[in-house]
Amino acid sequence: MTLNRKSKTPLFQQLMEIIIAEIESGKLAPGDRLMPERKMAAFYQVNRSTVNHALEELTSLGWLIRKQGSGTEVAKGRWGSRQAPQFQWQHLLTTRNQPDPYIKEQNRLKKNPATLDFASGELPPDLIPDFKFPALTWDQIIKEEKNLTVTGYTPLKDTITKKLAQKFHLPLENQDLLITAGSTQAISLILQTLLQPGDVIATEDPSFLFALPLFQSLGLRLQGIATDQEGIMPKELEKQILAKKVKLLYLNPTFQNPTSRCLSYERRIKIIEICRKYYVPIIEDDIFGELNFSTPIPKLKEIAPEQVLYLGSLSKIFGSSIKIGWLLAPTNLIQTLANTKKILDSETNLFSQIVANFALNNPEYDEEHTQLLHNLKMRSDLLCQTFAPFKADWQFTEIKGGLYYWFTWQHQNLSRKDWQLFLKENLLVAPSFFFSNDTMSMRINYTSLTPSKATALAKKIAGITQILLTQPTL
Repeated sequence: MTLNRKSKTPLFQQLMEIIIAEIESGKLAPGDRLMPERKMAAFYQVNRSTVNHALEELTSLGWLIRKQGSGTEVAKGRWGSRQAPQFQWQHLLTTRNQPDPYIKEQNRLKKNPATLDFASGELPPDLIPDFKFPALTWDQIIKEEKNLTVTGYTPLKDTITKKLAQKFHLPLENQDLLITAGSTQAISLILQTLLQPGDVIATEDPSFLFALPLFQSLGLRLQGIATDQEGIMPKELEKQILAKKVKLLYLNPTFQNPTSRCLSYERRIKIIEICRKYYVPIIEDDIFGELNFSTPIPKLKEIAPEQVLYLGSLSKIFGSSIKIGWLLAPTNLIQTLANTKKILDSETNLFSQIVANFALNNPEYDEEHTQLLHNLKMRSDLLCQTFAPFKADWQFTEIKGGLYYWFTWQHQNLSRKDWQLFLKENLLVAPSFFFSNDTMSMRINYTSLTPSKATALAKKIAGITQILLTQPTL
């Protein structure tokens, strides 16, 4: 690509666009070093100050890292941390610019029948519960509109609140439920209602939130908080609340995405105490709460009902085609969020709500759900057996529920380029750089694992591990 000297666009902005295009296309990968400023100026036939201006702008936007004495390289951090320059109006018309080249390549490989896909965030079709639904006429659906309120389809709301109270002991006094088109819509409504551009949201590091484009489009900032095996660390949270003036805390405390860790009960109490002290509301995203093999830990919502906004979803049980989520929060806040939902014209499909209510009230639902948990536990055990020979190389902990396993490489530091080995083997996983600045771990969705796939997976992991072990330490 060359610079257009007849264009009204300043040369430094044109140079920024060229570098961004090369990063988005994968020609320049995270960690790659750019040519020195002097050579770049000569190559594009511009002043060195023009080059320096472009590089400084891209560094401030999260695309590059400049190190004194060692040049400029493409940032290794989260793809979602990069921001589009304001002059790139074509980028600003979309919620985000191009996806991570690694994801692009994964999407291409998914079309290959030989590919093993463990990067998905969903249940496989063979595990999704199967229900028989009564025939519904269009006239019946129209008649059900009388039960549709601004907060959702009343029969579905009643079913969900009853289950939340019975199964998780969630308090319902002074609380109301808002039906949403999945938990992501619920998050979006909260952010657009409670926060302003520039506000800071804290969350676990790593977290799937870092993979969402939502925050860039709303002008919000995400602050990752360090975690350990018990979950988010209270001292680090308090430190960041004071330093960054955190306005909201988002937590995935039960089978966290991507690590599947559970926030311990003691840690839950401490986190709530800190947030009460600084008046920081908590979003408790509990979309994996129904996928528990063991005795559940009390929900944050049960412990602090006025402090916590509780999210749930049916998509992790019924599949992503059923876009039904919910938000349980104080009644006055629900009314405000419902008004925001109406203003944004984000109505949740009535037919989906009717279908969801039929499924939840089906006499076979409990039996189907029990069978689902049994199948998940069997496949979880199979994954542990598959990785047992590699535990000295890939550290992991047996999970107690959820959809994912988190594996961490135990030897030399890995770069993003090392993860190309998985693509070459037609093995799809979710590397940790999707969820944080780390490059040493991966998330695997074990739920599609069968004995034949386990054999193929073990063979591929053995080959990749052997290559990584023989690479020189940097």
